[in-house]
Amino acid sequence: MAKKTKTNTRLTKELLQMAEGMHEVGIMDDAAYEKITMRHLGGPERATAKAVTPKQIRAMREKANLSQAVFAHYLNLTVGYVSQLERGAKRPSGPALVLLDVIRRKGIEAIL
Repeated sequence: MAKKTKTNTRLTKELLQMAEGMHEVGIMDDAAYEKITMRHLGGPERATAKAVTPKQIRAMREKANLSQAVFAHYLNLTVGYVSQLERGAKRPSGPALVLLDVIRRKGIEAIL
């Protein structure tokens, strides 16, 4: 099965032009207009968290003078998971990775 790609057909271009006109005269509010244009033209690229190494995780925790238990509590993680992250047995992902990236860039105070 072939994957469909988004293309701006003539109809789509006409609809976008009509939506732009409606937005300019005030018939369409900002939220509705942005939703339409983002759906058809694509929105801004979402930021991605950079990988955090086990050494960086431990260094962040030690810089904040926190035990693994307190650090885990602040991140809403288990102590065992923090230990695995610091040993390199597991790699952070999802919300944990985002929080660790924020702490790396702005310090532990950013999440307290």
